[in-house]
Amino acid sequence: MAGGEPNREVEIKLALATAEDGARRLREAGFVAAREREHECNTLYDWPDGRLRGQGCAVRIRACGGRHTLTYKGRAEAGAHHSREELEVEISDGGLAEQILNRLGLRAAFRYEKFRTEYRRAGENGVAALDETPLGAFLELEGDPAWIDKSAAELGFRAADYIRTSYVRLQSEACAGRGAGLADMLFAED
Repeated sequence: MAGGEPNREVEIKLALATAEDGARRLREAGFVAAREREHECNTLYDWPDGRLRGQGCAVRIRACGGRHTLTYKGRAEAGAHHSREELEVEISDGGLAEQILNRLGLRAAFRYEKFRTEYRRAGENGVAALDETPLGAFLELEGDPAWIDKSAAELGFRAADYIRTSYVRLQSEACAGRGAGLADMLFAED
């Protein structure tokens, strides 16, 4: 997690017209790319009864740039920002980690992918991530709440623009809007 308390994720998402709009806003506000655009494949795991999701928690394996991470996310707290416990560790073998989770009774429950470019400003601890998803482009600001608010304003956003939820919730809402159940959030194959 960037800035803030250790093992606590504090973030917001901001909807963009396009990824290019987000990149322009970031450049104009003095952000520079700290990690180049990478494709991420994320899989959330749950018990067959959906109890983790029902509790607002998540267990995730992320594959990105040849690296794998295992993450636990706790229940989000009410407030101006999306804030929750986050425990994350890099793992050497994503497939083996999946087998371990399966042996414990967890199953792949939701998959989502995105292209992410991370931006930073010199002397600041927060991270601005430009996410390109099947749902559209978003900026994700993660760090101390004061840094998030200051950065969002400098990027041309107001607190009313803050999205305080996860991509799984956004996808669930998009599917419900089409009268469908939750489906994985994946890019269409060519």
